[in-house]
Amino acid sequence: MKKIILSFFVTLFLCGFALAQPAKSDEKAEAIINKAVQKLGGEKYLQVKSQVGSGNFSIYREGQSQITQTFLDIIVFPDKERTEFKTGGTRNIQTNVGETGWLADTGAKVIKQQDKDQIAGFKRGIRTSLDNLLRGGWRKEATLSFVGRREASLGKRNNVVRLTYADGFAVEFEFSDEGLPMKSVYKRTNSEGAELKEEDRYAQYVETQGIFAPFIVDHFQNGAQTSRINYLKIEYNKAISDSIFNKPSDAKELKKDLKF
Repeated sequence: MKKIILSFFVTLFLCGFALAQPAKSDEKAEAIINKAVQKLGGEKYLQVKSQVGSGNFSIYREGQSQITQTFLDIIVFPDKERTEFKTGGTRNIQTNVGETGWLADTGAKVIKQQDKDQIAGFKRGIRTSLDNLLRGGWRKEATLSFVGRREASLGKRNNVVRLTYADGFAVEFEFSDEGLPMKSVYKRTNSEGAELKEEDRYAQYVETQGIFAPFIVDHFQNGAQTSRINYLKIEYNKAISDSIFNKPSDAKELKKDLKF
């Protein structure tokens, strides 16, 4: 009887210990992302706290660029971002801090809170970002696994890893044999209940301050290109005031452009 009782408590202890441990990552997948980190700048890449990027943002329809705007994107990792799109003298601003966010249209002089779908989109963007993967922001929320090798182009294959979050959401990242991130792929359901395949493709890597980053990010939805981000400049670890993320009480406060 004592052996049975002892066996029961040992089993109970081991089960409890197993439940308390975070899910282990696939060693091969870890090796792939570690190689990518080194390719993008190693410790310099890992120590990035803020990023300021600017360039052109284009909307695509039927394979053709339709509208191009300039943009300024300011990020304080892990979850503060302010993006401004400018056409002529009018700016559209999207700002997020964690679970909150606001939007502004300087032409219409309108400032409003983001709705739950817009905030959910921002949070999804963090989950699917390269920086979140490579800097380990997912480690308390998801598991990492090696998927295999996937055809990339004639005679070439990419290594594929997958992040799977506790709620079932998953995103896959593809890397070249040299370690460069090539694309990310995930599925989501839109407001009409239709499933969409979203894909970001990374190109034109440029070194800035010892850090490599893709200066072109093409976005595809169900296989058709919908947008292109073309960075012209990226700066890292600039001092960013928290005040730029605060929602203004009046549109007049947004009259002046931010200077970076």
